[in-house]
Amino acid sequence: MLDIRKIRENPDFFRDRLARRNTGDEKLIAQVLVLDEQRRKHLQESEALKSERNRASKEIGAVKAKGGDISEVSAKMKAVGDQITRLDQDLAKIEAEQTDLLLRIPNVNHDSVPVGKTAEDNRIERTIGKPAEFAFKPKTHWEIGTQLGLLDLDAATKISGSGFIVYKGQGARLERALINYLLDLHTGQHGYTEVSPPFLVRTECMTGTSQLPKFAEDMYRVEEEPPLYLVPTAEVPVTNLHREEILAADRLPIRYAAYTPCFRREAGSAGKDTRGITRVHQFDKVELVHIVTPEESYATLEVLVGHAESVLKELGLHYRVVSLCTGDIGFGAAKCYDIEVWAPGVGAWLEVSSCSNFEDFQARRMNLRYKNSEGKNIFCHTLNGSGTALPRLFIALLETYQQADGHVAIPEPLRPYLGGLSQL
Repeated sequence: MLDIRKIRENPDFFRDRLARRNTGDEKLIAQVLVLDEQRRKHLQESEALKSERNRASKEIGAVKAKGGDISEVSAKMKAVGDQITRLDQDLAKIEAEQTDLLLRIPNVNHDSVPVGKTAEDNRIERTIGKPAEFAFKPKTHWEIGTQLGLLDLDAATKISGSGFIVYKGQGARLERALINYLLDLHTGQHGYTEVSPPFLVRTECMTGTSQLPKFAEDMYRVEEEPPLYLVPTAEVPVTNLHREEILAADRLPIRYAAYTPCFRREAGSAGKDTRGITRVHQFDKVELVHIVTPEESYATLEVLVGHAESVLKELGLHYRVVSLCTGDIGFGAAKCYDIEVWAPGVGAWLEVSSCSNFEDFQARRMNLRYKNSEGKNIFCHTLNGSGTALPRLFIALLETYQQADGHVAIPEPLRPYLGGLSQL
């Protein structure tokens, strides 16, 4: 959530930055400022009347002590009290409307974010490795997975509908191996603390990490009161571990790694990514979360990207790092890098990690602060990134390491997790 005080002080800055997103959200700045003016006017009037009532109460007490008549003053103060009640009720409605509007305004982007309208305007920062070469026409992951008995997409459709996966046999084992490998890599080499969070979260948690109210239609909700949501990513429960807290400065930085299944309604484009397991409603992911001071957040973003990249480097996969432009960046991110892996069977770059710095956008929603050296309570900066997401990593492995005889070679780092198995 943006800081209303900063919007009030420099509305043109926010209009300009939001206009770069090409979403029309810059129009909301005028609306939020109107509500802010109404809120401050009502607050000022209410406080003035409350001061008048306090003075009158002292006068009434003095008059009563002398045996005087207080009926006229009492009647006047009753009218003032009624007026205060009406003002406070109106103020509560205005504040609720203003908060709701602020929750619907996206974050402003960092100066270094490339300006653009669509994904075509994203900037490729670096490309690592070379695409695998084959002496045969490479197969797609769904062809490989079916032939080797790793995937049963027909069964998944029968059970849950389109957009779900059944891993079978060595496919299920490979999926489990990848999860364990990713957690061990990030906790063992990169210093993250592993967390195993709930997979159902409260509305406040979804709002805190900016999934709500913007993406309500994309979420799976359990219909009870109060409602619970299936997590779209471990970012939600893990970042909310410190919601409504004031952390001691020496607790920062905090690094968490967590595995969760992720649940999202992935509509996609008509006819796009509908085959195989590229775009699904439930998938596994290991998420990396950082909570840091504002001074550290942009250096931390580069570290976070490096940790996600290390997965693909260790597994010998061809990938690239892309800076998302203003028209393609996520709702809450101030800056975001996507890491895309090359899948030779489908002939496409697939996003396996999205690493974002939210600055204090999420922390304001969660009221997550730390006490600095001067004793002031400062909003933390939060960052997160996939380290990495499955099943697209699964896809890249099958399609990159497929062999002419139909088998799939296993990269060396994964073999200990598969009992020393060298191929599927």
